[in-house]
Amino acid sequence: MKNNLIVIAFLFNLSALCAQTVITGTVTDAKQNPIEGANVYLEGTYDGASTDANGHFTFETTESGTQTLVVSMLSFEPHYEVGDVSYFTDVQIRMLEAINSLSGVTLTAGTFEAGDNSKVSVLKPLDIVTTAGAAGDFVAALQTLPGTTTVNEDGRLFVRGGSAEETQVFIDGLRVFQPFNATANNTPTRGRFSPFLFKGITFSTGGYSAEYGQALSSVLLLNTIDAPDQEKTEISIMSVGGGVGHTEIWGKQSLSVNTSYINLAPYEALIPSNQGMRWNSPYESIAGEAVFRSIGDKSIFKLYTGFNQSNLDIEQEDINLEDDVRFQLKNNNLYFNSTYKQFLNHDWSITSGASISWDTNDIGIQKDLVDGKETASHLKIKAHKNFSNRFNLSFGAEYFNTNYNESFTSTDGFSVDYGFDEQLWAGFAESDLFLSNKLAMKFGVRAAYNGLMDDIQLSPRVSVAYKPGELGQFSLAYGDFYQRPNRDIAKFNSAIESEKASHYILNYQLVNNGKTFRAEAYYKDYDGLTKYDTEMPQFNSVYSNSGDGYASGLDVFWRDSKSIDNLDYWVSYSYLDTERDFQNFEERATPNFAPKHNLSIVTKYWLDKLRSQIGFSYSYGSGRPYNNPNTPEFMAEKTRSYNNLSFNWAYLIDQQKILYFSVSNLMGINNISNYQYADAPNMTGTFDRRAITPPANSFFFVGFFWTISSDKKSNQLDNL
Repeated sequence: MKNNLIVIAFLFNLSALCAQTVITGTVTDAKQNPIEGANVYLEGTYDGASTDANGHFTFETTESGTQTLVVSMLSFEPHYEVGDVSYFTDVQIRMLEAINSLSGVTLTAGTFEAGDNSKVSVLKPLDIVTTAGAAGDFVAALQTLPGTTTVNEDGRLFVRGGSAEETQVFIDGLRVFQPFNATANNTPTRGRFSPFLFKGITFSTGGYSAEYGQALSSVLLLNTIDAPDQEKTEISIMSVGGGVGHTEIWGKQSLSVNTSYINLAPYEALIPSNQGMRWNSPYESIAGEAVFRSIGDKSIFKLYTGFNQSNLDIEQEDINLEDDVRFQLKNNNLYFNSTYKQFLNHDWSITSGASISWDTNDIGIQKDLVDGKETASHLKIKAHKNFSNRFNLSFGAEYFNTNYNESFTSTDGFSVDYGFDEQLWAGFAESDLFLSNKLAMKFGVRAAYNGLMDDIQLSPRVSVAYKPGELGQFSLAYGDFYQRPNRDIAKFNSAIESEKASHYILNYQLVNNGKTFRAEAYYKDYDGLTKYDTEMPQFNSVYSNSGDGYASGLDVFWRDSKSIDNLDYWVSYSYLDTERDFQNFEERATPNFAPKHNLSIVTKYWLDKLRSQIGFSYSYGSGRPYNNPNTPEFMAEKTRSYNNLSFNWAYLIDQQKILYFSVSNLMGINNISNYQYADAPNMTGTFDRRAITPPANSFFFVGFFWTISSDKKSNQLDNL
C-alpha cells in the first residue's frame, strides 16, 4: 500500500510538472532598445517576472487556456497580449511611451492661451487687465501680443494684415455677434465684457480649430468661470464712473453679477478733446453682466447674459464742409448665452448651447436718420470621446441666423429700407493624435452652407507639433477659412460669395523656468475678396468677388518673469508684408490698417516697501499707408510712425482697498492715423487735407477699488 502511494505521488508530481508552461519573450521600446525592469505577468495570477538588462523575461505557469499577458513599466503605456498560454513563447513586445500631459508636446501654432485653457500660458488672466494703457480692456492688452496691429482710432483687433471684421469672438464656444461698444467715426471702441468673469482666454492669430468658422484671420475664445472660490462684493469708484459686483454661492450653484455706469462728461470738461471735434453730449453708458452656474455630479450648466445701453452726440470736422458734421448715436445691446455639458460613461461628453442677441442703433447724421436692428442667434451641439490618452475625437453641428434691417430717412422725406436674413448650417469633426511625447497631430474638417449666398464651403484644417528636446518644440499648421462679406456689403447685395483665406504657419516655442520664447512665420492667401465701384458700399454699387491678396510675416515674443526679482516683462515684435485688392482699391496695395513693423514692450514691477505695482508699456508702429490724390501712385504715402508710452500705478491702501492711476500716451505724442483729402482741388490744383488723429492725445484714469470677501484677503488687483 505504501509503495502504491509513493507511485501515485510521483505520477501526480510528474503530471503537474508536465502541465507547467514556460513563457518567454523580449520587451523593447519604440526604437527597439531593451527595457530593463518591466513587470511581466499573467493577469489575475502570481505568475510573472521582470525583464533583465537585455529586456528578456522568462517564467513558468500552470495556467492553461486563454490568458492575458500584461507588461507594465513606468513612463510607458501598459501592454496586453491575449491568447492561449502555449503561444507565449519568444514573444516580442514593443512598448509605447506614455503620454505625459504635463511635459509632452502641445499644438501651439497660431495660438496664445491664458488661464485654465493651457498648461503653459503665454499670458495669465492678471496680464489681461494690468497692462499699462489698456485701462481694463482685455482687447487693448491683447494688442501687445505679436501678430496684432494697433489701430488707435478704432480699438478692435486687427490681426496679421486682416481687417477688424475678420476676427470673431466666442463666449463658452458660442458666437458673440456685437462684441464691441458702438462709437463714432475715428473714435476708439472697447470690448463689452468685464474681465473678472472669465477664467481663461484663447487668442488664435491663425490656423484655429475646425470647431470655429466665419473668421478669415482670428478667433478670440472667452471661457467663463466654472465655480467661484468664495462670496465677495466689489465696489469701484472711478474718474469716469462707477461699478459694483457681487458673487453669491449656494452649494453647487452660484451667481456673479456686476454693473457699471460710465459718463465722460466730467472728464471732457476738465480735459477737452483735440481740435476737430466737439462733444454736445460725451459718451455715456450703463452696462451689466451676470453668470449663473449649476454643477451636478456629472454635468455643468451655465447661463451668461450681458446688456449695454449707450449714447453720444458729437460734431466732427469734415474738410469738404464748412460746418462740422453732427453725429448722434443711441445703442442698445442685449446678449444671452447658455451652455450645458454632460459627462457620460466611457469617456464621452456632450456639450450643447445657444446664444441670442438683440442690437439696435438709432443714428442721426446731420438731420438724416439711420435706424439699424439686428437679431442674431447661434445653436450648437458637440460630442467628445477620449478613446485613449493618445487619441480623441470631437464632432458637432451648429446653426446661425442673422436678421439685419436698416432704414434711411433724409431731411427731404426720402426713405429706403434694406437688410438681409442669413441662415448658415455647419458641421465639424476634429481629432487629436499623440504618437509620442514628442509628436502630435490634429486633423479637422468643417463644412458649411450659407443660405444667403447659396454657397457651400469645405474647410480642411491640420496641424503637427514636434518636440525635439525637453524645452522647445516646433509646430506646423494649415487651414482654409471662409467668411461672409461684412454687414455694410451684405445689406445691399446677397448675390456675392464668401471670402476665403488659406493659412500656412510655422511656429517654434521654448518655455523654461519662467521664460517664454516664441517665433512664428506665416503666409495667408486671400481669394474672392469683395470689390465695389463706389467710394463706399451703396445700394447701386456694382459688386464682385474678384479681389485677392496675401499677408506674410514673422512674429516674435519673449517673456521673462524670473531673471529680476519682482519684475515681469514681455517684448513682442511683428513684421508684416501684405497687399490686397479689395473694396474700391484701384490696384493691389497695402491697406491703411497694416503697418509693416509693430513693437510692444510691457513691464510690471512690484515695490514691496511701497505696497505698489507699477507698469510701463511702450507701443511702436511704423508709418501706415494712405492714398494721396496729389501723387500718381496709389496708397504710396505713409504717415509718421506711431509711438505710445503708457504708465499705471496700483497702491494697496490695505489688503482689500486699492488706489489706481494710469495715463496712456504719457508723452502726449500727436499720432496721425490717416488723412482726409478734399473731394476737389483748390485754386492751385492741389487737394487739401486734414490729419485724422485720436480724440485726445492722452487719457488719464483714477480709481478706487474695494473688495469685501469672507477671507478678508481678496482684492481687485487681478481686475485692474
